[in-house]
Amino acid sequence: MLMRKFVLCLVTALLCLASAFAQKVESEFIDAVALYSSGKIEQAERKLENLSRTAPDDDAVWYYLGRCRIARKDFSSARGCLEKAIELDGKNYWYRSTLASLYMVQDETRLAIEMYEALVRDFPGKENLSYDLLELYIREKEYDKAMDTISAIQRQNGLTEQLVQLRYELLMQQGKADEALKGLEEFREEYSSPRILSLLGDHYLTDYADSAARASYAEALELDGSYPPALLGMSEVYRRERDYPGYFSVIGKFLDGEDTPPATKAVYIRNLARSLDPKILQRQREGFDSLVSGTLGKHPSDSSILTAAAAYYYGTGRTEEAGAYFREASEKYPESMSLAAACLQYYALMQDWEKVRDLAVEGFGRFKNIGFLDYANQADFLLEDYDAVLGNCQWIINNFPKDKDVLKTAWMLKGDAYHAKGERRQAYSAYEKALKLDPDLVPVLNNYAYYLAEDGKCLKKAYKMSRKTIEAEPDNATYLDTFAWILHLQGKDLEAKPFFKHAMLYGGKDSAVMLDHYAEVLYSLGEYDLARSYWNQARLKNKDGEVPDLEQRIAKRLAALEK
Repeated sequence: MLMRKFVLCLVTALLCLASAFAQKVESEFIDAVALYSSGKIEQAERKLENLSRTAPDDDAVWYYLGRCRIARKDFSSARGCLEKAIELDGKNYWYRSTLASLYMVQDETRLAIEMYEALVRDFPGKENLSYDLLELYIREKEYDKAMDTISAIQRQNGLTEQLVQLRYELLMQQGKADEALKGLEEFREEYSSPRILSLLGDHYLTDYADSAARASYAEALELDGSYPPALLGMSEVYRRERDYPGYFSVIGKFLDGEDTPPATKAVYIRNLARSLDPKILQRQREGFDSLVSGTLGKHPSDSSILTAAAAYYYGTGRTEEAGAYFREASEKYPESMSLAAACLQYYALMQDWEKVRDLAVEGFGRFKNIGFLDYANQADFLLEDYDAVLGNCQWIINNFPKDKDVLKTAWMLKGDAYHAKGERRQAYSAYEKALKLDPDLVPVLNNYAYYLAEDGKCLKKAYKMSRKTIEAEPDNATYLDTFAWILHLQGKDLEAKPFFKHAMLYGGKDSAVMLDHYAEVLYSLGEYDLARSYWNQARLKNKDGEVPDLEQRIAKRLAALEK
């Protein structure tokens, strides 16, 4: 009797303990889910990791632990958690659909297809699953299965504009243009839809069936006079017909429309100067300018419209107006690094190097992005402020001691700056440090080799370095010139000649230095007429004084030839 009472007490105690434990687990789990829902991913993950050890058979714990790891983009670990949740409860829709989505993210297309096919069978009412499966079939070019999936969705939900467009696009991908067109035309016979009518108009326009395109767009605009795709298509019909009053009227509605996002309008304006015949732009400038100014009036503070207007004015040769809009966009949005960079790029294109330097320094101060220092260095080089370049590079070296790519570029630029100052020993030291970080850094190998050759020193070392550059970039005229010039200095003019000939084919004729070098080699080989020809070309290219003593040297050579 006593034993029986003891057992009953023990069982009761164990049940109480189990109940308390279960309540504690449930409470911890609820807290973890609350943390996850409020975006406190790391805190939620820590709680769930503890729960996965204390309650390893709780499928919901594994599921939410997987969601936490997806949020941190730790997809491999998330996958393991979700697979564990499904092992514990293989019928749960959310577990399986989340894992299927993860397979898609990881480009595990075959696994994703298998998972979605099973989900579609088990949950036929979930329409989104069929669309996900359709995307996967298209990705894998399983077009027959994709078409079957579209048909299955249609049987379940009826014919929709989206399905008609999907079937059309899928047939076009397969090169079945006639069948694709037939599907649009059949839909048009039964239903009225601006979306499908515009798509039909686009198809006709691509086939240069302008009259049919016009009719489709007109029908679409009768249904919805502000429908952006129809306005855009109709404007293109007018433009093709050189009916510019009609074109400006329709495209003006597109650019003025509330249904057209400013970013879409900006893309259109940007493309005006790129895609249209410059003669047309010139003849119709007033109309195109009116489109741009009208859009600016509609969206006076939109950054995408401001920069699009700047691009338009730059593309039509009005650089001052372009600069004004680039500046306005940058000043209105001082927190935008991309707008600051766009303004900087404009002044670089204008070769206003003092402005580039000022904006680059200001931009670096605001955003601490070393891309701005690259522009500053470019400007300082061209302004011959080599000490500024050295200062910028030293700052980079001090602040990015473990970034190999950044460091090697900084040491390379230091070498170039030291050489420009005439401090060759420091230049060579900087180049050595850059090559220690990257022995195959071809710009450094080329400059270092060329400067050694100029000094008449270490020609064997220069040859080895220069050889690596032409092996890396065999059509680079600058590298070919350096290598051929080193061969010349070594007395190997016959070997040098073919490299110079190759350089001439890839831009060498645009450089007075390269033309002069080639002429020297030809002169050394006794090919005097050809040497004279290349020296005359060098003279024409040397108007900016690229080769300071060229005239005197050529005069001496030609005088010697006359004797």
